[in-house]
Amino acid sequence: MFERVGDTETETRRERLRTWLTIGMATVLTGVVAALVLLLARASDNYDQSLRWQTQSLEVISQTRSLDAALARAEAALGRFAVGLQKEDGRVYEQQWGLARQYLARLDRAVRDNPAQSQLVDQLTTEMDTRGRQLGDAALSANYNQTVAAISKYHAAGHDAGLGRIDRLLTQIIANERALLRQRNQTAAADRTNLDQAILLFTLLGAAIAVVAIGATFSFVRAVAERRLARREQAAEAERAMQLEEAVEARTAELEQANIALRSEMTERAAAEAQLRQAQKMEAVGQLTGGIAHDFNNMLAVVVGGLELAQRWLPGEPEKAQRHLVNALDGANRAADLTRRLLTFARSEPARPEMTAIDACIASFAELIERTIGDRIALTLDLQAGDVACWLDKQQFENALLNLAVNARDAMDGHGALTIRTLDDGDGKALAVQVIDTGCGMSPAVLERVFDPFYTTKPAGQGTGLGMSQVFAFCRQSGGEVQISSTEGEGTSVAMLLPVAATPADNATEPVAAALDGNAEPAEALKILVVEDDERVLTATVDAVSELGHTAVACANPLEAEALVEGRLAEGKGFDLILSDVLMPDLTGPEMVARLKQRWPELSVLFVTGYAGDASEVASFGDHDVLRKPFTLTALDQAIRRCGDARAVEGQRLAS
Repeated sequence: MFERVGDTETETRRERLRTWLTIGMATVLTGVVAALVLLLARASDNYDQSLRWQTQSLEVISQTRSLDAALARAEAALGRFAVGLQKEDGRVYEQQWGLARQYLARLDRAVRDNPAQSQLVDQLTTEMDTRGRQLGDAALSANYNQTVAAISKYHAAGHDAGLGRIDRLLTQIIANERALLRQRNQTAAADRTNLDQAILLFTLLGAAIAVVAIGATFSFVRAVAERRLARREQAAEAERAMQLEEAVEARTAELEQANIALRSEMTERAAAEAQLRQAQKMEAVGQLTGGIAHDFNNMLAVVVGGLELAQRWLPGEPEKAQRHLVNALDGANRAADLTRRLLTFARSEPARPEMTAIDACIASFAELIERTIGDRIALTLDLQAGDVACWLDKQQFENALLNLAVNARDAMDGHGALTIRTLDDGDGKALAVQVIDTGCGMSPAVLERVFDPFYTTKPAGQGTGLGMSQVFAFCRQSGGEVQISSTEGEGTSVAMLLPVAATPADNATEPVAAALDGNAEPAEALKILVVEDDERVLTATVDAVSELGHTAVACANPLEAEALVEGRLAEGKGFDLILSDVLMPDLTGPEMVARLKQRWPELSVLFVTGYAGDASEVASFGDHDVLRKPFTLTALDQAIRRCGDARAVEGQRLAS
């Protein structure tokens, strides 16, 4: 009895001990399991975060390369636009530049959490803004068909240091991101190792629990099975992550290869375009040099020969000397006209439009055309426009008409029929001036290039190739256009279509005729300060002003003009007019006048220049008159009269 009771108590104590051991082991196992689960969760989160950082770095690299490619395509499209003036190329440039800006915005968002990369992106944004303004200037010039200006600006932008800075910034961003990617790859590998260790520990714990609980309950076995299933799923997720990483690496390699191929293609295309531009440039320079040299040699031969003969005949037979002086003056005027044609084509000679009655202008100009084309060509005027007038530069119109007549003469080999016809469209909006010849005509290949600058079918040294391009530039500058039709063996018809302005007054040309009349009343004598840095031009201008009856004071340095004006005013005399050159050392004419105007705003000014830069710079002259070199005594007299009249009108206005 006592033995059973003792056995029972012993069994009870053993049972309690087993229970407490079980509870203790369960507690320990629970703590161990909880710690392992926490370790596994942290390792998994760290690994997921590493994968996200890797993906972000790859995205930054991809966006940077896409930005570089978009910039390259934009600049290539702009280069084609500047050379070919094709609007489609301009739209491609705008599209690719906008796409580059989008990539830049995405890149900025992607690197906000990285101060170093964000600073590089800010620098890249600043450089791209500057680059956009440079390329925008070239695109704007190309959009207005200013081929020379567009190519020049595009070439200057291509050699700008900002392009190298953009490339270095892009390279630095990619290099930084690659270094960061390597660090993140190492971090991901470490996180993967920790995760594998946690899984291994968890597996060992599960095996231990399975061994301990194999004989306990069926539910414990099921729990172990479920844990194994979870581990398999984790392994599958890890495998998918590895596959994703391999796919990202493969895509990065493909993008790198595509970028290398694109850069190679850009380099080859740039080299081809450079060779083409060089060939075209050399061809144009050759044609231009030969033609201009031929024309100027002819003109200089007339000038030099006429002056030399006049020098010989002047003492004994002045009438013969006068004839040679007239020939020399005509040669000089023709040289000046060629210079004006070159400046007009280069758009450096601004247009001086006026209301011009077309039929009257052609009728008065017909005599010069007849002398130019010769007696063997019959000139017919079929003027049907009446008193219709256009707002255009009369001198440029006459030059264009003379160019067409000379081309027609050459096409007819000196004999044939030339017809100049004017037609009104009936609506009062446009006027057609047709020049029709019976010459040899032009082939389709010649028609295709007839308006190209420096293109000529004449033998080397007998033409500049500026005739038809000058006609084209004049029509476009006047708001019109030019059309040409030709048949080989039958002849050519060129039509200048000009917009109609208004009907001119009947006496519109009377003031001009009066100004050209040698018997016109002499102008009031003025006191004129002549500012010119070239000693020979200064002497000739002072003599010309004195010949017209005015008092001239010479000034060879624009820095001394202010002291001369102040000295004359101190003597109570003053100057009625400042006659100044434009391009001078130390101080240009407009800059000198601006200084004088600050102290004496009532001064009258007349600028004299042979070249005033781009036509868009005429604003620097203000409202002052401009006389172009070389000028005649008549032109100088007219300009001085205009300034004197303007001064009188201003004085009357101030007096009232």
